[in-house]
Amino acid sequence: MAPPDKTRLNLFTFTMIVVGLVIGMGIFRTAATSAKVAISPSVYFSAWLIGGLIAFCGALTYAEIGSRFPATGGYYQVFAKVYHPSVAFGINCLILVSNAASLSGVALIGSGYILRLFPGVWTDTHKAILSSFAILVFYLINLRGLRLSGLVQSVLMIIKILMILLLISALFFPSSHVMSGSEAADYTSMEWIKSLGLSLIAVSFTYGGYQQTINFGQEVRNPSVNIPRGIFIGLAIIVSLYLLVNLSYYNVIGFENMKNEKEIAYVVVQKLFGSTGASVFSALLFLGVLAYVNGILMSNPRVMYAMGVDGSLPSVFAKKNDKEVLPSALTVFALVCVVILFFSQQFEQILSFSIFLDCFGMILSSATIFWFRRKQKAEGNKDVYKMRWFPLPVIFFIAAYLFVGISIILNDSKSAITGTVLLGLFVLIYFIRKKFIGHSRNL
Repeated sequence: MAPPDKTRLNLFTFTMIVVGLVIGMGIFRTAATSAKVAISPSVYFSAWLIGGLIAFCGALTYAEIGSRFPATGGYYQVFAKVYHPSVAFGINCLILVSNAASLSGVALIGSGYILRLFPGVWTDTHKAILSSFAILVFYLINLRGLRLSGLVQSVLMIIKILMILLLISALFFPSSHVMSGSEAADYTSMEWIKSLGLSLIAVSFTYGGYQQTINFGQEVRNPSVNIPRGIFIGLAIIVSLYLLVNLSYYNVIGFENMKNEKEIAYVVVQKLFGSTGASVFSALLFLGVLAYVNGILMSNPRVMYAMGVDGSLPSVFAKKNDKEVLPSALTVFALVCVVILFFSQQFEQILSFSIFLDCFGMILSSATIFWFRRKQKAEGNKDVYKMRWFPLPVIFFIAAYLFVGISIILNDSKSAITGTVLLGLFVLIYFIRKKFIGHSRNL
């Protein structure tokens, strides 16, 4: 049953939610990763435009799924509703590992920036150690039942937006710009497409978050109008901000130099405001990373708790202490984050691993819309949002993630094999556990 109309989200609120879901810490690092594999500026900027279109189609798809199947934690629930329980269990576990990988990757971003403030030669191992320390600190904080307040999280979101606007301001200082050179033409069409696929890996990470529109399908006032309009306006704002930031990177650093920079935003701010300004920027960015780490450590163990409650995971994950803390789920999730950090250490490797896992979840979850449409074909409920031009946005979204997944397979087979083996292992664990539980009940 849908909530009363007066309590629903209006267009402005929903639009701001979309913006808040997508804009994260990735833009301060992934631009360099995307440029590194782009053979030309046309590939680079095309990837950011296409990434925005993918996000738009995905947000529309998940909004309709959420409208048709309004359930708490909808993104996770659709697998159990539409697919075999083993697939639901395997994909949900993959999503948790992917979220742990994303946390590790963002922690590496923050570590890279904060180490800029200290003289010395810092390796990927040093960054992994500092990232692990940040995870450990917030693990202990959450273990004691303490949380950063919602107000602090909101303030840090505002700071993040201001940091993006600061980077964009470089466009108004032509004296800081460099000559990037002309477009190279010594490549084939196939090489251009291959480069685009690799560039989209980092871009996909930066645009992530739109899938959470699945939780707002029945929460928006006048959904048939406001959902597509809010998603369009929100993604238009995000794409504009991202393109302007990338244009600043391109103008201030130069396309070829971007390929060799990791803390790319630091270089831009340093050129504009000197070392002091860049140091303040890095410190604020690290605070944003800490807020992200805290948020992920708060939310994902609760998913493991829910899986423990319904029997998908062992009952030990369903235990709370007197402070409403989930010690087992929190410990295991934090441990997975640290293991991923030291297993990969480099941001690019964690990125490929995380996005390859996402490909499974994105493709299978978005495809459920065909099942819901078929089952609810005669649905006349005005509260159900139905996207226009169906099924073209869904087909484009699925094809895009297939393209990204294939690009990862061709470029980083280790990450692809690890992700595939993990999925198979989780499905196997499901059947072993089911057989064990069934056998125990028969005794």
